[in-house]
Amino acid sequence: MAYKITDECICCGTCVLECPNQAISEGDTISVIDPERCTECVGAHEHPQCLTSCSVGAPVPDPAHQESHEQLLAKWKKLHPGETPLYT
Repeated sequence: MAYKITDECICCGTCVLECPNQAISEGDTISVIDPERCTECVGAHEHPQCLTSCSVGAPVPDPAHQESHEQLLAKWKKLHPGETPLYT
């Protein structure tokens, strides 16, 4: 399932820099995650980097975008053609 960012976000930009899929952008008042690019860091990291880098806990799972581990890995492979996933 993709993550989303709650109103707790202070728009510091840390998650934007940490996202391996370039799924996060800075909005007007909070950062925004593109669910089409979010893989929960499957393929790149052991844990979602937006979650581990956020000092206020703003990223949370988005129940509107539920995906299996296999679907997230397939999405990562599509976003990073020719690369070998570090974490599967």
